[in-house]
Amino acid sequence: MIKITENSLRDGHQSLLATRMRIEDLVEAAQLFEQVGFHSVEVWGGATYDTCLRYLKEDPFERLATFKEIFKKTPIQMLLRGQNLIGYRHYADDVVREFVRLSAQNGVDIFRIFDALNDIRNLEVSIEEVKKQGKHAQGAICYTTSPVHTIKSFVEYGKELAQIGCDSLAIKDMAGLITPNTTFELVKALKEEIGLPLALHTHSTAGFAFGSHLKAVEAGVDILDLANSALAEGTSHPCTQSMVATLQNTQWDSKLDLSLMEKAAEILKRNRRKYKKFESEYNQIDTRVLVSQIPGGMISNLANQLREQNALDKMDAVLQEIPNVRKDFGYPPLVTPSSQIVGTQAVLNVLAQTRYKTLTTESKNIIKGYYGKTPAPIDSTLIERIRQEGEEIITGRPADKIAPELQKAKEESQSFAKSETDVISYAIFGGIAKQFLDERNENRLSPEALTTFEGGMQGPMPKEFTINLHGETYRIKIEGSGEKNASMRPFFVRVDGDLREVLVESDSKEYKNSTEKSDSLPQASLPGHIISPMPGNLTKLKVKVGDKIKEGDVLAIVEAMKMENQVLATVGGEIKEIYAKEGQQISANLAIMLVE
Repeated sequence: MIKITENSLRDGHQSLLATRMRIEDLVEAAQLFEQVGFHSVEVWGGATYDTCLRYLKEDPFERLATFKEIFKKTPIQMLLRGQNLIGYRHYADDVVREFVRLSAQNGVDIFRIFDALNDIRNLEVSIEEVKKQGKHAQGAICYTTSPVHTIKSFVEYGKELAQIGCDSLAIKDMAGLITPNTTFELVKALKEEIGLPLALHTHSTAGFAFGSHLKAVEAGVDILDLANSALAEGTSHPCTQSMVATLQNTQWDSKLDLSLMEKAAEILKRNRRKYKKFESEYNQIDTRVLVSQIPGGMISNLANQLREQNALDKMDAVLQEIPNVRKDFGYPPLVTPSSQIVGTQAVLNVLAQTRYKTLTTESKNIIKGYYGKTPAPIDSTLIERIRQEGEEIITGRPADKIAPELQKAKEESQSFAKSETDVISYAIFGGIAKQFLDERNENRLSPEALTTFEGGMQGPMPKEFTINLHGETYRIKIEGSGEKNASMRPFFVRVDGDLREVLVESDSKEYKNSTEKSDSLPQASLPGHIISPMPGNLTKLKVKVGDKIKEGDVLAIVEAMKMENQVLATVGGEIKEIYAKEGQQISANLAIMLVE
């Protein structure tokens, strides 16, 4: 009998809807899933935690508690990025242990743990802590294709996972690359040489995932990751109902209730319509993934980034550049955070029309070994460049270089953290978590605190609000305004994260003053104007007015595609003006500061 993990409550809508489904739109389906008899339900981890804090304004641990109230007999499963946890960098061991402890105590039964580079050293602490908490540790093998990835290498890594105490293994094919025949060979080898219970997780991006699942079943896999029909296929997973029906009356019959799944599907289909604006043209079958290896959700992020640079026509060039960057970086499997690192660097290479003119902070970190050992050696010219900049290349366990962080987080969050889970949110996500906790503490997350406009609006324009239009809700944020020219004035408006320039004809003083002057950034037109290499959120200013700087100095940090990127000085001199402020959205060709 085959076992099934239902993924639609987490990875299904992460893959198709940018993880945007709110907890209230998942509860009713979850109550039906509890009755089905699944091996487990994946409801947490991955991008869920970040999205809850950043966009949904939900407490991630409250979401977990809600699911725990529902799933009494069905184990709750989460996806954990090893030393990255649910963030995008390596965290100190004390933060890793605390997060695992709190997750276990608040409802997680099965921890699927992976490392983006398949570096076993990055999993040791999290697996040890899961076992200490008496929970199930499932070690995941990140599947990819390259000249250095083979059946033998994956089996050897599986043996390492077994040796450090994993209770089961999973093949994690985040981009949907594994073919049916390769699936059969890999599953058979893992079962014969290791023998632990084995799960298969793959996506339908390339179009052959259903066939791969069937071959896995024939080869002896124990667990299949599937998604309810309402949130299946495309960049998501094969359909649960289809697989259950296919295996009925065979030796692998799951014995699960299709009628309950169909009731859940009706609910999820209805609720999915609320999130139509998050549907991407890239969330369907796209065989370009066989070359680029970029997971579907990442492709939509790349599209948004290029759109903000008015360079969406460069998408094909970026997809062609990604394999080249991946090769130079030692063929890492492309999964968070390595997919963001490689993808962002490829965007910069294409836009600059010069490869590696600018290296992002995280690109430098992967070259320096801060993410672990890459499957193949990194390009020697990149290594030499880092050394010439005076940077250290490390070969040991990356987390050994990170000092304890938990106590500092406790001290820094005393004024706004009300619980242990608040502290761990701040320890991992810093300013993003603080903003959420401040808004919660000031009761600015309640529905009454959100202003909704059903038609036009009168009086001074607020800087951030929501509107309802034809049954859909849109978040609007006024980023700033430009100079009035011939009665037309440009306003920079972010609609659900997508920055747009809107020309408004108005002579109203009230309208002109509707955004604060401090939020308006000038167009970059002077040699000393400093701009970001990409649009994003200005998370840190490293200088102040009057500081003396030289070319190449780090002036600011901009977060884009969940990665931190340095803004470097293009000229030396004195900081004469700083136009932007921390927390502000930065777009292409707008000056952050002026160097004289």
